[in-house]
Amino acid sequence: MSSERIAIRVSNLSKCYQIYNNPHDRLKQFLVPRLQRLLGNSPAQYYREFWALKNVSFEIGKGETVGIVGRNGSGKSTLLQVICGTLTPNSGLVEVRGRIAALLELGSGFNPEFTGRENVYMNAAVLGLTIGEIDARFDAVVAFADIGDFIDQPVKTYSSGMVVRLAFAVAINVDPEILVIDEALAVGDELFQRKCFSRIEAIKNSGTTILFVSHSGGIIVELCDRAILMDGGERLAVGSPKLIVGRYQKLLYAPDARREIIREQIRMADEGSPISVGAGQKKPHVYGKPMEHGREPEERYDPNLQPSSTVAYDSNGARIESPGIFTLAGERVNILVRGRTYRYAYTVTFSKSARNVRFGMLIKTISGVELGGGVSASSPGESLPHAEADSAYRVEFRFRCSLNAGVYFLNAGVLGDVNGTEIYLHRLLDIAMFKILPEAGNLSSGFVDFSCFSEIVPAVAPGHPEQCEVRFTSSS
Repeated sequence: MSSERIAIRVSNLSKCYQIYNNPHDRLKQFLVPRLQRLLGNSPAQYYREFWALKNVSFEIGKGETVGIVGRNGSGKSTLLQVICGTLTPNSGLVEVRGRIAALLELGSGFNPEFTGRENVYMNAAVLGLTIGEIDARFDAVVAFADIGDFIDQPVKTYSSGMVVRLAFAVAINVDPEILVIDEALAVGDELFQRKCFSRIEAIKNSGTTILFVSHSGGIIVELCDRAILMDGGERLAVGSPKLIVGRYQKLLYAPDARREIIREQIRMADEGSPISVGAGQKKPHVYGKPMEHGREPEERYDPNLQPSSTVAYDSNGARIESPGIFTLAGERVNILVRGRTYRYAYTVTFSKSARNVRFGMLIKTISGVELGGGVSASSPGESLPHAEADSAYRVEFRFRCSLNAGVYFLNAGVLGDVNGTEIYLHRLLDIAMFKILPEAGNLSSGFVDFSCFSEIVPAVAPGHPEQCEVRFTSSS
């Protein structure tokens, strides 16, 4: 990537914290080593090192939206703070090109004794706006925050939701060239979250570079051009959101004994593949041409229609095998017809006994957006009470194909009770794929056919009662 297109460049970044067991050790570390050096002795160390970041490197292009995922303690928030300049690294280099606005934590940079109005002016000034520019944008900030008369009350009287509303409103109204967000999108009610996402989509479309941390794989897949997987302070992988979220989930649910092995597998796979926008599964072409009027579309099985993005969790005493889609008559298919009912089936073999077992399925788009699915029981208490070791079960989910023409992917999963906690006994992501045939005359849009009907009624102009009413109704 040429330097002109770079918004953020991180090179060999490392950050170490000194962890003390008690306050006395901190005082000893300040005094004793100095005395020991004066006496010519080797200095003692009264702390242990914790490396929050270890030689992290990556580049983000101008206009890109990049998500960072990882388990708690993986270094995500530390990385964002170093990029924003609120933390100093022990080694490495960070280059940021453009005005940056950040939401690192609730109310960061707000003075609780100041009013909301005063904090807006203070924060906007820190981000580089003049008084005149802040005056011109103040009404927009207040309108987005929607906190009413509290704008003139001290911030210490605000709820956490009001604080994040105001902080987010300031960040997005300073016209940043780079917007950095650390989990702030998870705060607030549904209306405010949708408001935030809508604004982020508009900011993204305007060419702003966006970097954010989220534990929601769906948000990463839906909003991002690329994703970064962090773990143990290391950058394990960079690639397409769908690919990285799959690897993150595999690592997240891995048994402790297998975690280091999976980490190494992810690291090696990342080193062996190019780091580029859209890395991962190539977007397949939608199958065929629209059906001619009068011709009945034909469902069938295409042996070449196989996913290359499959991610398999490690087995915890169960294994999913032989997944497939079948007609009600039992014929295997992966080219489907909209509006018909199919069976998605797989076999689960148990190598260990398990309690409160549930089975599931999920349909996703090419980009990884979750469209819907089902589970065999709504809660562990309504699940299969017990599965013996060496037993096997055939699981079937019937579903009506209400999807529009396109390519889709299927997951399969089995959950069970292990030591009082429900965990995945096995899970397969993108284990099967299918296509929906185009259909002539189909008026529905998007991914899902909601059987919408349109009704067009000419408006009767005032004073012209002689104008007749005409209705036109069409079905998708």
